[in-house]
Amino acid sequence: MLLLLTLNMLRLFNGKKTDTKDSVWITDIFKHGLVEGSFMPPLDIRQLRDLMRYRMKLVNCKSSEKNRFQNSLTVSNIMISNIVTDTFGKTSKSILELILSKEDNVTLEEITPLLRKNLKSTPEQILESVQGNLTHEQNSKMKVCLNHYDTLLECIDQIEEAVLPLLLPYQNQINLILTVPGIKDISAITILSEIGSDMSVFKDAEHLCSWAGLTPQCNESAGKKKSVHISRAGVYIKPLLVQCANNAIRDKNSPYFKLRYDAIKKRRGHKRAIIAIARMLLTCIYQMLSKNEPFNHEIYEQLAEQHFKSKDKKLNINNAIKFLESQGYKVS
Repeated sequence: MLLLLTLNMLRLFNGKKTDTKDSVWITDIFKHGLVEGSFMPPLDIRQLRDLMRYRMKLVNCKSSEKNRFQNSLTVSNIMISNIVTDTFGKTSKSILELILSKEDNVTLEEITPLLRKNLKSTPEQILESVQGNLTHEQNSKMKVCLNHYDTLLECIDQIEEAVLPLLLPYQNQINLILTVPGIKDISAITILSEIGSDMSVFKDAEHLCSWAGLTPQCNESAGKKKSVHISRAGVYIKPLLVQCANNAIRDKNSPYFKLRYDAIKKRRGHKRAIIAIARMLLTCIYQMLSKNEPFNHEIYEQLAEQHFKSKDKKLNINNAIKFLESQGYKVS
């Protein structure tokens, strides 16, 4: 054991550590202006970014509380989620609060006044779904989860009220971002808080996509290509753009994103395809904010029409022969 420790210490001091040399080299290139500064948005954008990131944390906490509450319902054999669309809707929430207050099985007469008119399920079905085995411990836990959930909703509302005054100077940029398919109000505000409104700080759209962590790496050493996965940058904006990309491929008004997604998915899979769509959306946002122009649907409609026309083209003789030869047939 002592011999191994000695060998490890010798390796450390055997000239293989280059931290000092690297520091000197970085200092030298910094003196010549070869080290670029980090992206630093103006003060109001930084304040907006701080509030929107905190809001994202609160939304994540709210989702965690909903999962904990649903887990307690499952443990207690209360399957109201199979009957109603939203467990935290007005009808189901009022019924669950009644159950938690009684700590006992409720009756049909107590449930019926709480049901809304547009509810498709009958009172008998609702009563059958809540006939579980609720213990005192699970009851206490669910009360805490429900109170914390309501508190988080109030905190999110307060954060959104604090965000509104900061958005007044950037209303035009937010309206431009909202024209992009798959992007809604909160998403547009969060994107603006992350990248700002001035696109001149980025060299081009590729630079912005690389900063957001949506560009594959170019990792090659000694002629061997290593990992080309996207970087870990853009911890906040990258997941948001992926959500917007999932919405964009479902938007029937802009079919080109769906066509592009399907074409990439056949060759590269879902994950790489959705990252490619997210990068397309960020590139669109860069060009729109740079030129102060809304999203142009006509360009993508023309691309979609060209895609359909190319699929409808008849196979000519030369292409048919090449296709048969690629399948192993000999054409004379």
